[in-house]
Amino acid sequence: MNSFNQNNNDKRKAKEINLQELFNVIKRRFLAIAVITILAGIVGMILNNTSIVPLYQSSSRIIIGADEESRKTLQVIVRDSSILDLVVKELNLSKSAEALAGQISVASVDGSQVVSISVVDTDPEQAALIADTTAKIFQEEVPKIVGQDYIRSLSKAKVNPLPINPKSNNKVFMAIIGGLVVGVGLAFLLESLDDRIRSEKEIETMLGVQVLGRVSKMNKRNIKKKNGQSNLEVRGESVGVK
Repeated sequence: MNSFNQNNNDKRKAKEINLQELFNVIKRRFLAIAVITILAGIVGMILNNTSIVPLYQSSSRIIIGADEESRKTLQVIVRDSSILDLVVKELNLSKSAEALAGQISVASVDGSQVVSISVVDTDPEQAALIADTTAKIFQEEVPKIVGQDYIRSLSKAKVNPLPINPKSNNKVFMAIIGGLVVGVGLAFLLESLDDRIRSEKEIETMLGVQVLGRVSKMNKRNIKKKNGQSNLEVRGESVGVK
């Protein structure tokens, strides 16, 4: 029973020593960890402030009075160059029809005959204008393409003042956490490469003998202090009177 308790005490002691050693490593390398974390946070702030361009989305809705197969075909035609070339020409846009197609998405609303033409742009008013113009030209040109007229406008696009990619501090937080992890990892790496002896306990562990004494570290201040004490002792000696 006593040996069992002793084993448990030894295990708890070993865990305490390990935790103390980990704390000492972090304490000794705290400056390096702090510098890396701060630099990572600064980089995250720079990326967070410079990489985000606010984008705005606006949608115009139309009704396509056709079956599902025909509706899918007409949705593809919305982003075709035959439609978008006219949009670019009417709005005098400084971009190609292919580039404009990348800003437009067309989707059926809840599987119904209502189709939403959504446009993403850096200017909210321009996004609404492109959406409405695309819907108008599509409605005018479809009869010429498929020979039928069953497209009706449902609702015009509204200017949305709120960006769809709002600014957040996620990059800053991720950079700080990443810098902290890298800093702690670097601290333990440097500690593992450092073979200096810092305490009597390390000497006892390495040599297997008990340390009986130690020599104090000497510097100029200690030497001057020691010399001053010696001079005081000499002056304080008693002189015998004959």
